[in-house]
Amino acid sequence: MNERVIKPDKGASSEEQAPRHWGKALVGALGPGLVTGAADDDPSGIATYSQVGAQFGYGMAWTMLFGYPLLASIQAICAQIGSVTGLGIAQNLRRHYSPWLLRSVVVLLLIANVINLGADLGAMGAALALLIPGPVLLFTVVFGIVSILLETFLSYSRYAQILKWTTLSLFSYVAVVFVSHVPWATALHQTVIPQFRFDRDHAMALVAILGTTISPYLFFWQAGQEVEEQHRRHVKPLCISPRSAGPELTRIRIDTLVGMGFSHLTALFIVIATAATLHAHGIVNVATSAEAAEALRPIAGEFAFALFAIGIIGTGLLAVPILAGSAAYAVSETFGWVEGLDRQPREAKAFYATIAAATIGGLALNFVAIDPMKALYWAAVVNGMLAAPLMTVVMIIARNRRIMGRLAISRKLAGGGWLATAVMAAVAIAFLLT
Repeated sequence: MNERVIKPDKGASSEEQAPRHWGKALVGALGPGLVTGAADDDPSGIATYSQVGAQFGYGMAWTMLFGYPLLASIQAICAQIGSVTGLGIAQNLRRHYSPWLLRSVVVLLLIANVINLGADLGAMGAALALLIPGPVLLFTVVFGIVSILLETFLSYSRYAQILKWTTLSLFSYVAVVFVSHVPWATALHQTVIPQFRFDRDHAMALVAILGTTISPYLFFWQAGQEVEEQHRRHVKPLCISPRSAGPELTRIRIDTLVGMGFSHLTALFIVIATAATLHAHGIVNVATSAEAAEALRPIAGEFAFALFAIGIIGTGLLAVPILAGSAAYAVSETFGWVEGLDRQPREAKAFYATIAAATIGGLALNFVAIDPMKALYWAAVVNGMLAAPLMTVVMIIARNRRIMGRLAISRKLAGGGWLATAVMAAVAIAFLLT
């Protein structure tokens, strides 16, 4: 009997194939954490980072290194809660804590998310108008409608892939840096060695950066997406199948570290790009992300300007559905509605209606006489006031063995989470004082 012999690939040794397998495993591990991290650099965040770069040059770039472990810790904890319990943050609150606490959190989250949605959609419309002259409000409405339709009618697996690929838009900011003639010795020195003055402007900048970076909607989204991934792969929560906890928690850790690293690296590049261009030419005030893109045109050229504007649109297409989706998860879990992007619209009518309502609410803000910077200011106030109390509750859930069983978070991860919570509490106090 003739046996078929499978020969190894002559073109690649086992040592050469190992990096390929490692790379493939890494890509396979990336999902909710990568998308969540990329969504953190939404148009509102881009406006904040651009203002910081324009106002302080490279002087506040160190905050990106400082904030990375804080965000990575709390997001990993939220992801682990979703993966272990099979429930989102709001549903865990509903099951184990007082109803007034849950309702207060969800109402504040909704207010902040709708304001952020309005600001992000408006920034996307303004960015497109810079590239293709036309009515900003019409572009804004089109972006809102497209976001609602994609989130509602695409299958979850297809939509998750679209979100993952949309993260590539952030590379436009990497490209902007490399056409901006950055004095790298100065930029790297001030990034690695903190420089901070204890005055009002620097305090407000620090508050703005951390308030923009560590946002409550990210907590709800990543926990909810871990639950969605379980449904997609037809696996049980880790509290039911603890034997699979080791590989799954490793995947979450890699996904979150890479995703939040991607987020902070992109933010760092935005600060460096605007410091090397706007700040270097005496432009120290930037009101919106679109204004930052327009200011780049005469300084860094048409290519850098176009890349910056395209990045605003790309990150907006990623962030808008996540803002609306996190609101829908929170509201649906509060009232016990059927929820999830893996559900058909007819199965989860209230969930998808909340996505549409939040997005339309954000759109409506662009038709009233509200200063976008004031709107973002109040969104930052709400996020800043909500973050520390919500993070405290998240930490209590994650350490509660009645909820998490044997898979309560480790002391090391808990230390990172409590440090992040303490920093955000200090940020909230500083915000009120300044």
